[in-house]
Amino acid sequence: MHVAHPGHNGFMPIDTTTDPDDPRLEDFRDIRDRDSRGPDGRPGIFIGEQTLVVEKMLSRPELVRRILVADSKRPWLERVLADSGGPEVQCLVAPMSVLEKVAGFPIHRGVIASGNRGPLDGRTIEEIVPPLGRPATLLVLESIRNIDNIGMLFRVAAAFGVDGVILSSDCHDPLYRKSLRVSIGHALAIPFARCSDAARDLKRLVDDHDIQLIGASVGEGAMAPEMLENRSRIGLVMGSEFDGISDATAAICDGLVRIRMAAGVDSLNVSVAAAVLLDRFSSAPRS
Repeated sequence: MHVAHPGHNGFMPIDTTTDPDDPRLEDFRDIRDRDSRGPDGRPGIFIGEQTLVVEKMLSRPELVRRILVADSKRPWLERVLADSGGPEVQCLVAPMSVLEKVAGFPIHRGVIASGNRGPLDGRTIEEIVPPLGRPATLLVLESIRNIDNIGMLFRVAAAFGVDGVILSSDCHDPLYRKSLRVSIGHALAIPFARCSDAARDLKRLVDDHDIQLIGASVGEGAMAPEMLENRSRIGLVMGSEFDGISDATAAICDGLVRIRMAAGVDSLNVSVAAAVLLDRFSSAPRS
């Protein structure tokens, strides 16, 4: 059963449903099983959960397909819709038991939304690199396959004013539900693009876009960050925690830097290391 309630302040109405088989809930059905199949499990659609992520989604209402909340979250939903100017987004309220039956797992915070991947996927490197003559800060990620690390790297990128994130083809999906949650929605705001041929694409950053590539390394030849004189257009290259950046990528970099640490400690989590280095190299203004 579903009931349409009058729109709040004349906005699109919020519907109520108590039927787990309601076809409007299809985006949210069997979430974990479909997540396990990657983007193919839900073609063209991503899932955002928790209030902060859904609020970020509503800042770009063209991304939002549907919002589904538990009964207790109706006041929050009415408030954020009003704050967002009443976007034409289909909104549904249901008992928590219906949310959990449809999703297939406990949705503790009672807020979930589906979004369109189209405006976020498929961008080219040329589209996300600031034009020549302007400062630029890029974060280049190689073989970051950990779900949480991808999310935290986007959160770090937001904190240090990164203009765009470039992902190798084997990096994890930043729009995966948990990655998006860890990023607190920043992966929706920071443009990203995937390399089709990493060596060629990184070389183009240097040759065509005047990007100074700075590689993070724990190797013997790496210098302290303050020893590298950086320009206003940089790309910080981060590799996986265990393997670091590849030799082929290191050879393209203008310089390799290593964070100095106490004796007996040889590495940091990749997102922590990126934060330390972006604090040194980012050209973005900060308060």
